Amino acid sequence: MAMPKKGTRLITVDGIVYRWRVRHKPTYNQGNSWSPLSFAVERAEEPGGVLVVSLPCARPDNWRGERTIALRPILAGRCIRRAVEQGWNSRKPGSAFTLTVSEDELVALLGEPPQYLIPFLWGMIPEGSGIRDLPRCTQIWSRDKPGTNQAPSDP
Repeated sequence: MAMPKKGTRLITVDGIVYRWRVRHKPTYNQGNSWSPLSFAVERAEEPGGVLVVSLPCARPDNWRGERTIALRPILAGRCIRRAVEQGWNSRKPGSAFTLTVSEDELVALLGEPPQYLIPFLWGMIPEGSGIRDLPRCTQIWSRDKPGTNQAPSDP
């Protein structure tokens, strides 16, 4: 069964065009950070086997504020190359091929230590940063018009 095309990104690795994507919504386990950030990959044309890559961090939209990374195309491409080296045949249909990336492998794949981010109420802050590093926030609820779009804790 082919992966849905909506929400996918194309990437060319060693002359082959692949389609990759992160699941649109987290599963319950991913939301609770019990399962890692993962993404799926398949050939863009003539899809066959699917690759599922698991990374050593939580999804950016996890509900517990666990550390995450921005999944960049360079990391996706290097994971695809690693999976091919380990035997993934993107032309052969069947069960998904799983590539589980460890913390040390992540550094090797990126070529540098990962820039971890911590989800915060209004966005992301770099791991190890303080309150001064928080991004500017926009007001979510209007307090100007009583009775419309107020937060439950508003009087």
